[in-house]
Amino acid sequence: MKRFESLKRILVLWMNFIGLLMQTAVYAYIWFEYYYPLVNGYQEGRLGLKFYRNGHILVLALYLVLLFFFTNTFGGLKIGYLKPVDVFLSQLFSVLTVNVITYVQISLMRNWVVTPVYLAGATVLQLLISTLWVNLCDRIYRRVFPPRKMLLVHGERDIKDILRKFETRQDKYRIVKCVDVREGLWRLEEEIDKGYGAVILWDISTAERNHLLKYCYSRSIRVYMMPKIPDVLVMGADQLHLFDTPILLTREYALSVEQRAVKRLIDFVCALILLVIAAPFMLVTAICIKCYDGGSILYKQVRCTKDGREFMIMKFRSMSEDAEKDGVARLAAKNDSRVTPVGKFIRAVRIDELPQLFNILKGEMSFIGPRPERPQIIRQYMEDMPEFAFRMKVKAGLAGYAQVYGKYNTTPYDKLKLDLFYIENYSLWLDLKLMLLTMKILFRPESTEGVESHQVTALKDASKQDVPGMNVNVEEKDEDE
Repeated sequence: MKRFESLKRILVLWMNFIGLLMQTAVYAYIWFEYYYPLVNGYQEGRLGLKFYRNGHILVLALYLVLLFFFTNTFGGLKIGYLKPVDVFLSQLFSVLTVNVITYVQISLMRNWVVTPVYLAGATVLQLLISTLWVNLCDRIYRRVFPPRKMLLVHGERDIKDILRKFETRQDKYRIVKCVDVREGLWRLEEEIDKGYGAVILWDISTAERNHLLKYCYSRSIRVYMMPKIPDVLVMGADQLHLFDTPILLTREYALSVEQRAVKRLIDFVCALILLVIAAPFMLVTAICIKCYDGGSILYKQVRCTKDGREFMIMKFRSMSEDAEKDGVARLAAKNDSRVTPVGKFIRAVRIDELPQLFNILKGEMSFIGPRPERPQIIRQYMEDMPEFAFRMKVKAGLAGYAQVYGKYNTTPYDKLKLDLFYIENYSLWLDLKLMLLTMKILFRPESTEGVESHQVTALKDASKQDVPGMNVNVEEKDEDE
């Protein structure tokens, strides 16, 4: 198994390396054919920058390094791990980002703007190569590495949800048997020894989980484990070596003073710059909303941020004025009739979120952090899940870990764990990475669509128990619940 996994890793590395080289080769062609003559200046009879062999190598190496960095950040190197469409989207954003940076670089070298036509043409060709290469690599990967046969060990909790999640990736995972942990540990050990490619430990007690985890580890069997909240907290702990015994330290505060200061500075400067850039779009949006039905332009609602402090969140109104005339808050469903035509568009492109830049300037929100919730919804969630208050150890954010790695209808418990991953593993680089990944998820349909009529995001199934106000959302359709 170890040799098999090594072979898989080597194959994926070579696929990625060849893909990056092909993208760089396209840039190398337009560099030598079009842009270097402009930078050198001999076509125009002027003295420019003259590159020798090492200079050209440096230019191409810089492009390759930037391409690798952004492709890795966006997840474009995860062939076989992500779906082909996700890998392609990642590479699309990587190529666009690197080519914009490269265009600025070339213009600076020439000391004047250069025509973007050639780089635009190269981008189109690179994306075509990416499409063909990603699909070819995915076909090779599936043929060489069939889905991993897995054993699911579960407790009393219904397993339909986890089975449905793994069924979405039948190309990679195949659960061939489910065993209830109540059958006994000795029975589970016998089953595990039958040669499964991996074991899933789903919603079982800590003692049973630890026993099975050590049993699988001793036999070099891969384990997929759904973490509980204490597991997430420990993952962000500091490792101390005060004595001859390893110690893990979980701190009483989320972010240090220095981290908060740097985060606030970045938030303020970036919000100010984006407001200047977005001002024309915001003005046009405001006019369209007003002209459509003559109603209010902004939608305001009380939300909670760090330490439970309340503030008024602002968004462009995307629903009709009487969206909640019956006084009942409800989830935004697919094809919701309350959403106006203007609202559908500004939601699709996320323009409705732009007024929250003012909330960021005022210090009520941050660019990255858990999405702010309504006070009454927080109280309702905390009745069944007191740990929900943990997500308010940092400022609420315009986007967050749960929005990047979750979905609109991800349960509050799973969103809480995702937000705690962010809080306990905070770094400036993580903020920058999530900012970049946020651009990618805007193009994923599941990040903007409403829920089906049978779906809820509450902790309790509304079909089994009527919990007043638990099946909730607000006027807007974003990842707020």
